[in-house]
Amino acid sequence: MDNSENRQTVHWFAMRDLTRSNAKNPAYKLLESLRFELFTPMVRKVVTRQGRRITKEVPFMHDLLFVHDSRENLDSVVDRTPTLQYRYVRGGFCKPMTVPDDDMNRFIAAVTDSPAPRFFRPDEITPDMLGRKIRILGGNLDGYEGRLLSVRGARRKRVLVELPNLMTAAVEVNADLIRIDDDEDDKS
Repeated sequence: MDNSENRQTVHWFAMRDLTRSNAKNPAYKLLESLRFELFTPMVRKVVTRQGRRITKEVPFMHDLLFVHDSRENLDSVVDRTPTLQYRYVRGGFCKPMTVPDDDMNRFIAAVTDSPAPRFFRPDEITPDMLGRKIRILGGNLDGYEGRLLSVRGARRKRVLVELPNLMTAAVEVNADLIRIDDDEDDKS
């Protein structure tokens, strides 16, 4: 495939927003106004505005957003917006980081269908947080294989849905839909 075909193919691009976290017009709002399909994981935070405490939805990681479009269309916006950049693959010479459509669609479905997803940066996931290997049978994550989030005393089952090297979300799953993989060696 030549470079011009590659620039016109639609991908989920991982992007960086270099504005401050309290900016009035962050990249995700700019791209929404330009009618780009995008996703940025949002969390609720309590902020103080004019002496009043209010709950506001803000991006989990201010500098991370995902845009679904062609490189050609995004280049024009990136060129005229100094605070918007591509995230690049490590070891690749100026190769923008992309997420496969299936992985991104599964992540978005899991996060939007969960009442209270918990997000983690890659460096926040420790080996003791990784529970048993499971497969989900039914629901919006049907067929997904992953790991349970291991938290002492937790009453709800949460499965870790990952976008490798970018972020992980722990989403609630109905216990009836979980099948524990039998081929895993128990270390008990």
